[in-house]
Amino acid sequence: MREYSIDISKQRPKIITEDMIISADIRVNMGCMDRGSCPTLFIHNLIEWGIEDPKGKPIEKVREIRDNIE
Repeated sequence: MREYSIDISKQRPKIITEDMIISADIRVNMGCMDRGSCPTLFIHNLIEWGIEDPKGKPIEKVREIRDNIE
């Protein structure tokens, strides 16, 4: 993200609450890593992007995933 002048160094994963899901205007699932515990399985009107998790991937793959999100 630094290549796009976006500083995410202080960002941390956040737990998605039921209230956050209910109050959202748009719900986009970028891909669940664990289908057994995926909170989006029970959400209606969900947009599914199915994006690969960049964790542990080489920088070239991370850039590809980032560009897909963009």
